[in-house]
Amino acid sequence: MAENDEWLSLRPCEPLPTQCCGSGCKPCVFDIYEKELMQWKQARAKGDQRLLSKSTESSQKDLQLIAPEKWSTFQIVCVEQQTADTYLYRFQLPHGHCLGLTVGQHIVARGVVSGLEVQRAYTPVSPLDAEGYFEVLIKIYEDGLMSQYMKTWKEGDTVCWRGPFGGFPYKPNQYEQLLLFASGTGIAPMVPLLQYIVADEEDEVFVTLVGCFRTFQDIYMKPRLQELAAYWNVKTLFVLSQEQDLKHLLRSYQEKTYLGRVNGDMVKNFVNSCRRKPFIMTIGTLLL
Repeated sequence: MAENDEWLSLRPCEPLPTQCCGSGCKPCVFDIYEKELMQWKQARAKGDQRLLSKSTESSQKDLQLIAPEKWSTFQIVCVEQQTADTYLYRFQLPHGHCLGLTVGQHIVARGVVSGLEVQRAYTPVSPLDAEGYFEVLIKIYEDGLMSQYMKTWKEGDTVCWRGPFGGFPYKPNQYEQLLLFASGTGIAPMVPLLQYIVADEEDEVFVTLVGCFRTFQDIYMKPRLQELAAYWNVKTLFVLSQEQDLKHLLRSYQEKTYLGRVNGDMVKNFVNSCRRKPFIMTIGTLLL
């Protein structure tokens, strides 16, 4: 009986629905659970608890800072408020090390709220080759379950992450022109893509990024977007749904900002302004 109790205590716990971030991660927390459950069943059948230990990974694997099937803890070293409800968090990595993501990949954060584990996916906005840190842009929702945990974050806190997942299979010069539409925090996956493009001198794709926000004050990472727009092949435009007049905007923004909501005529205008036939990508709800 005692032996059975011991094996039952080692049985993996099935995840709660809130522990799935809903982003289609591979492996999902439920995939990991099924794998660990099968491993537990095989070990119990043979009466050998040593089989529960994960196999020895290669030295290359050991160097990875983050992996899809295990949680890694990173410390917050800087919190920068972007708008009234959105923050840019910088996490520390070992000196000289990168997170190891590719274009478009996201990672998953884990938090506990009132004893309930919650997970959410975010795409880092730092350059893919950034050493010693990574950054995520996060909007805090008043009634959001995960937001109840995140709004307590401060410098020095540690957060659990796993990944990477997903990705955008982009290759240099794969397209002649990209037309990117991003609404709100949907701009996050676009930023590392642009950073990746401008870092490659041989990539001659033209890029037009259309950022959709409610007001001028709601535009995230303005200095970073201005730096990207300084490159010969990158153009940034903005659509503001709740601004009434362009006169109070900085002059550098007045000529590239549109008022109202994105509509068919506006999209047609953006397409026609492209130098070549564009490949169009959209992230987020454009009707703000």
